[in-house]
Amino acid sequence: MPELPEVETARRGLLPHVAGRRVGHVRLRRPDLRWPIPREVEDLLPGQRIEAIRRRAKYLLLDTAAGSALLHLGMSGSLRVLPEDTAVRAHDHVDIGLEGLDGAPDRVLRFNDPRRFGCLLWQAPGDVHPLLAGLGPEPLSDDFDGDYLFSRSRGRAAPVKTFLMDQAVVVGVGNIYASEALFLAGIRPTTRASKIGVERAGRLHRAIQDVLRRAVQQGGSTLRDFSNAQGQSGYFQLEAMVYGRENQPCRTCGTPIQSIRQGQRATYFCSRCQRS
Repeated sequence: MPELPEVETARRGLLPHVAGRRVGHVRLRRPDLRWPIPREVEDLLPGQRIEAIRRRAKYLLLDTAAGSALLHLGMSGSLRVLPEDTAVRAHDHVDIGLEGLDGAPDRVLRFNDPRRFGCLLWQAPGDVHPLLAGLGPEPLSDDFDGDYLFSRSRGRAAPVKTFLMDQAVVVGVGNIYASEALFLAGIRPTTRASKIGVERAGRLHRAIQDVLRRAVQQGGSTLRDFSNAQGQSGYFQLEAMVYGRENQPCRTCGTPIQSIRQGQRATYFCSRCQRS
């Protein structure tokens, strides 16, 4: 599933083509994706100017005065800005028509989702959608630092990798980036979260931000189904230190990378570089 850097890459790619445009029409080729698409999307979105395109965790929000369209790409979804007469492909489920600016031709924001694990929902002005309620801070924001990470880990018996993937603690640190950040911080993923002291919490915070910033700069990870707004795959996984490298030599010390299962997800680490 696309993680924070992939969604942020999509947001940045869409921003210059979407923000400031007025929605001419909304065309739904099916009434639902993962969940039913609310009537507000068809009834309220047309005629509205898209004031901003934001990301919260792994969700994208198209903000208008009438409310916000809330989108999630699921496991295989993609958003592309296309000429309005572009032929419809299989699994092109939603079109949001975008009126041209300064004489530019009209375009369409098209949501394609073969597996239909994505969603298109609605958030009223001033409200917080239930899917966004209770989420932790953004990992690249000023609200997230080593002191916060230390305080939230007190009394937590869960392994530190599982703790990092708890969206109520911090959003967007998914499986790939949790493994990479723990390697960079020199912390074994099985270590109990409550055993992480102040100094190591600060080191882990810096590692999380470093890994995520580099991943955003490089367009996310090369996941099988993910591509950005231009249809290009990400490249971060090509330089991963541990993720997906079971039995390959550690790039730092040469020790074979190990893989274990945590919460039904694969976890990768170096037993020498991540001793405790």
